[in-house]
Amino acid sequence: MSARALLRPVRGRLILAVALQALSSVSATGVLVAMAMIGDRLLAGAGAVCTIALAGAGAALLSVLCAAAAGALTHLADTGLQLRLRRQLASRLSRVPLSWYAGRGSGAVKKTVHDDVAALHHLVAHTVLDVTAVVVTPLAALVHLATVDPVLAALCVLPAVAGALLFRRAMANAGPQMAAYGRAATEINNAAVEFVDGIAVLKTFGRAGEAHHRYRRAADAFSDFFTTWAAGTTAVTTASQLVVTAPAVLLTVLAAAVPAVAAGVVTPGAVVAFVLLAPAVAAPVATIGRQTQALRTGLSAAGAVADVLRTPVRTPGTAEPDGTTIRLHDVGFGYADGVPVLSGLDLELPPGTVTALVGPSGAGKSTVARLIAGLHEVTTGRITVGGVDVRDLDPAVLHHTVGFVLQDVVLLRASVAENIALARPGATAAQIEAAARTARIHDRIAAAPGGYRAIVGTELVLSGGEAQRLSIARALLADPPVLILDEATAYADPHAEAEIQRALSALTAGRTMLVIAHRLAGIRHADRIVVLDAGRITEQGRHAGLLAAGGRYARMWRAQQLTPALEETA
Repeated sequence: MSARALLRPVRGRLILAVALQALSSVSATGVLVAMAMIGDRLLAGAGAVCTIALAGAGAALLSVLCAAAAGALTHLADTGLQLRLRRQLASRLSRVPLSWYAGRGSGAVKKTVHDDVAALHHLVAHTVLDVTAVVVTPLAALVHLATVDPVLAALCVLPAVAGALLFRRAMANAGPQMAAYGRAATEINNAAVEFVDGIAVLKTFGRAGEAHHRYRRAADAFSDFFTTWAAGTTAVTTASQLVVTAPAVLLTVLAAAVPAVAAGVVTPGAVVAFVLLAPAVAAPVATIGRQTQALRTGLSAAGAVADVLRTPVRTPGTAEPDGTTIRLHDVGFGYADGVPVLSGLDLELPPGTVTALVGPSGAGKSTVARLIAGLHEVTTGRITVGGVDVRDLDPAVLHHTVGFVLQDVVLLRASVAENIALARPGATAAQIEAAARTARIHDRIAAAPGGYRAIVGTELVLSGGEAQRLSIARALLADPPVLILDEATAYADPHAEAEIQRALSALTAGRTMLVIAHRLAGIRHADRIVVLDAGRITEQGRHAGLLAAGGRYARMWRAQQLTPALEETA
């Protein structure tokens, strides 16, 4: 989709609005023409100016009405366009692969979805009409002046030409500069998001002063860039505006008109017409920079939105899984930087079994979980659920079959009930409460003002362990046959961990489980323990057998058994 195609749904309204604005500009020029004609009649000693005055008043009224109608049309077009684009963006972004997000900062996505769509308001609602007025008004004035005196009319054009040439010189390198401007603005957006998201962690480590460093660097870089750009163009830009000011234009015209009147070549009435209309011929050049910038910004925003709407999405499959057996077939995966994370991974999760995935940090454990849940796509190989490749499954079917509880809980700024019922929007209040009770979070919710209607994050602020239990309640209500637990107790204190473990006990009964754990004591009774290291499976078996083998798992176990003893003697 191109920027032009993006605006196609409102093209009809915009064309009509442009026509009305053009008529408004011509009518406004007609008011000045009427004034010039009245001046000419009065200077010539002729009467009967009432008809002209009435015509001028009618032209003024027509100009106001047409301008108002044009503005209403463009604002209606803008409202409809923004609603359509926001819906299209929401639909598209909900279906793009998560790898698309991995290559972009939150600020870049926010800039497109919010800032660029908002920038289209100025393009559609204002800039189109402003540019029309800038073009039509001087042309209408020039046409009339040419009928009065062609030589003086040609003289009126000289300041406009000079101003345009000077402005062109000032904007000679505008294309690359605007691209750099967009990159600098995106960097500020990214830095602002990072500042908000990371300040709590930096404060925890006593480095709050560094929280704003990237933002300051981005802001300083933007300031330096813009100052340098402006310094190189200010003199020429100022000159381009000065030569088209009313005093400069009138001085140019009167320098020729006064001697012409003295010589009897031009009538005083004709000079009145030039005094009134000549500034209108050149004045729009003073706004050409602002209008050009507005056009560039609007078209650039339209292009950015169009690029997102062109992002390929995965077409949902229609295949139905036969059972819930999950298999990883020679799976390989790497992020955009090309560094491999997983390589040659073969793994099977039989129905009704508990498989524990362990290994050092960075081994690829969480990546496996996200691949099975369809949050990323494999680079090589395939993952099947019930014999069907996850890429051929409808995401709704996949997520109904495979649920997950991640260590980093994401809660929506919505009611507690809506957060729990995320996977089952039609769940009853009794079902939501039952899931919360089983997850050991009901008492906390009931104690909050508003209870299950409280808005998470504002009316109800949850600790890490409480948020984790809310996430477990969500999974309980969804009731998937396959469940992935990724370090579900990683950030919990001992009391919260005990509560979470009790909630997980209710959640895991009768399900196929993949448990990703750092604390080995919690998974020693698993049906199978798989050791992952550097993206490959190095060991697998039951707890006792792996200890007897004396490999990586045994060393990890001994290290974790030794740590509490060292802490007690410290």
